Amino acid sequence: MTRILVLNGPNLGSLGRRDPHLYGSATLADIEACLRRRAGELGVELRCEQSNHEGVLIDLLEDEREASQGCIINPGGLSHVSIALADALRTYARPVIEVHLSNIHAREPYRHTSLTAEAARGVIAGLGADGYRLALEALTRLLTQPTIAENQGGGRGEAPRTMGASAPENEEAHR
Repeated sequence: MTRILVLNGPNLGSLGRRDPHLYGSATLADIEACLRRRAGELGVELRCEQSNHEGVLIDLLEDEREASQGCIINPGGLSHVSIALADALRTYARPVIEVHLSNIHAREPYRHTSLTAEAARGVIAGLGADGYRLALEALTRLLTQPTIAENQGGGRGEAPRTMGASAPENEEAHR
């Protein structure tokens, strides 16, 4: 069975109470319950964890490297400052989708850059708690279904690529 790691960083344990005008009224438990229901429908297993400590998140990525096939992460404020977490996501070497409840690009300038996003396959920001569900659906699809290009023989006259491989023209952007 496909296993997906869901990581939440600092202050996300306070969702529902902390700045609901920015982050919504759903608690982390609410979000995780919705994710587990959807994961059951999709036939995937989840491991959900939250920590306020950068090192714990890194340890979880290292621990799950062989057990999970992908990761959804909301690194919270660490996304803007943590080179160590970004490096751990790269070392994890599985598809990662980064989620932010608020649109970080419409907030304070220091939030506009996400170091961890550079290690992610995709980023979903500004869609509230629905962003987690969308990330789960997208990651499940990446892990279990061929892409449109693969169904069409690569899309540019190429042989289909291995699931999760970057398109050649996008490889430089992901380094």
